[in-house]
Amino acid sequence: MRPWLALKWGGIEFEERLLPLGQEGHGLAQNKDILAISPSGRVPCLHADGVAIYDSLAICEWAAERTPQLWPADAAARALARAAAAEMHAGFPDIRRAMSMNIKRQMKRAPDWDEATRRDLARLLALWSELRTRFGGHEPYLFGARTIVDAFYAPVATRLRTYAVTLPTAAQAYCETIFADPAYKEWERAALTETWHLPNTDGLYP
Repeated sequence: MRPWLALKWGGIEFEERLLPLGQEGHGLAQNKDILAISPSGRVPCLHADGVAIYDSLAICEWAAERTPQLWPADAAARALARAAAAEMHAGFPDIRRAMSMNIKRQMKRAPDWDEATRRDLARLLALWSELRTRFGGHEPYLFGARTIVDAFYAPVATRLRTYAVTLPTAAQAYCETIFADPAYKEWERAALTETWHLPNTDGLYP
């Protein structure tokens, strides 16, 4: 979703190819169909300018070189935006562990989170509050206008909704801003009509 949104927001045309996960080698980066298009054995992977860009943040940086407004114009804000995107890219391991992404599911009540997950949630909400207070102004996104940072936190917003996490008013408003975005809604519609799912799932799929 992250580079997909960035490319859409940047007005960059691309052709999307869906590859099924769960095949032989899944989880080990050894899926032969993915290895055929991505040297890391992982997706997303963008083929452009004669190279395979096989990392979501790298794809977003490629897009920003063509559409600079995908990062904030101010240098200090841009540095913090990159830091926030990188933190999401490499961090929040306990949110990832405890809240599998499932766009089709919405729980009625949040589970009883362990301490590590609560710490991740607290950090997430503190970061959102700090960025919106400092850079958002009266606009709904973290840095005012849509940027790569919002693309990186959009999947987390869906996880919070899936697991019925109670959010402060400002954080809930930010999530609703993501959900109302036309590009996000296009992605979500496609996800909701997808019939394929991972074999031997953990019960998260309806």
